Amino acid sequence: MSLKVNSGETRPGVFSVSPIGSLDGNTYKILETTVDAVLKEVPDVIIFDLEFLDYINSMGVRVLLKTKKELEKNNGRIMFAHLQPQIRKVFDILNALPTLKVFASIQEMDQYLDTMQKAAR
Repeated sequence: MSLKVNSGETRPGVFSVSPIGSLDGNTYKILETTVDAVLKEVPDVIIFDLEFLDYINSMGVRVLLKTKKELEKNNGRIMFAHLQPQIRKVFDILNALPTLKVFASIQEMDQYLDTMQKAAR
């Protein structure tokens, strides 16, 4: 399978990364390259929208966890939206999910971000 990755800044300091396809040992470098470019912008938040991610293996999970670690160096956060059941199952198996913020939809995530920003004011 192949992987395509869309990314962009959705609001100041908040970037969305949307992998489409299969994230595995053959394709993880595609995501890693995109994420590295986003990290150079020193984002406050990176949102991984996984609505169209069909498959993930340990190499894909490694990219996500590496991203989390890099973000934390600058007090940034990683968030996930639209986890498909098979992707959520991988996170559950790896026990990675409890420390990460996951949202059912982009709207739910936007509400959370708005609330967090209002609390910071």
